[in-house]
Formats: sequence, structure tokens, C-alpha cells
Amino acid sequence: MRHNKSFNHLSRKKAHRDALLANMTISLFKHKRIFTTLAKAKALRMYAEPLINRAKNDCMANRRLVFSYLQNKEAVNILFREIAEKIAERPGGYTRILKTGNRLGDNAQTCFIELVDYNENMLKEKAAKKSGRTRRSRGKSATAAEAPAAAEVAEVPAAEEPKAE
Repeated sequence: MRHNKSFNHLSRKKAHRDALLANMTISLFKHKRIFTTLAKAKALRMYAEPLINRAKNDCMANRRLVFSYLQNKEAVNILFREIAEKIAERPGGYTRILKTGNRLGDNAQTCFIELVDYNENMLKEKAAKKSGRTRRSRGKSATAAEAPAAAEVAEVPAAEEPKAE
């Protein structure tokens, strides 16, 4: 029975699944973006985000705990040095999944999974949107829009006067 087991087993036994997710997490930390299937990306997000959250507090206990999952010194150093600086103020949601369609061979749903703060294109668009904003008050535009509407309403009953009999 699978009572309260909400994660995807990915049709693998535990040791194989842990090795797969650890290798994918190492690749994600090194390359900042990887291409995979949607099911693996969702499982990877559940595996990698708690490890990224540990990197906010750089102490020996957290480094050892992350190393026990990944077994790769280079990936742990990248996580605690580079990635931790960028995500320091972010409260969560460190990864983004972008769907790319279906694979030709087996029609599996494919996607990119990437670290949110490393996509330069989306960061440029976000900065451009913020710089172009202006504040507008509702007072002038609301009264100007209501004035012509009130004039039209006043004209319509005047044109249709009831005949006195």
C-alpha cells in the first residue's frame, strides 16, 4: 500500500532513484539548467530545493549533510559559494520548470529545469518592466470617463419625450 507516499518513484528502486536524483542535482548545480523529462524534473525539484535551502546557512553541519546526499565536493562548493549568494534573500522557489513539448521517440513530455536567478534573459525582461512603470492616479481618469457617459444619459431622455394625450 502507498499510504501518504506522495513522491514519484520514477519506476526505479530506492538506490537507483537516489543515484539518479543526486546526479541530476549535481548537473543542475554545475550547468544551472538541464534538459530532462517533466516527471524527472518535478522529482528533482523536490530533491534539490531543500538542499539549496540548506546552503543559506553556511556551516559545517549543513555542508556535511548536503555532501551526504550529493557525494561531490565540486557541486557542494558551487552550491555554498555561488548559488547561496544569489538566493540569499529568496524565500523559496529556487528552480523553474519550462515545458518544451513532447519527445519524438516515445512522446514523453520534456522540459528544462533551471535555477531561477541564473536566467539572464528573464532577469533583463524583469528589470526592463520595472524601470518603465509610472504611477497614475484614478481621480482624473475616473471623473473624465464619467462625464461623457452622464451627458449621453441626459440627452437620451430629452430626445424621447412622452406625448401628452
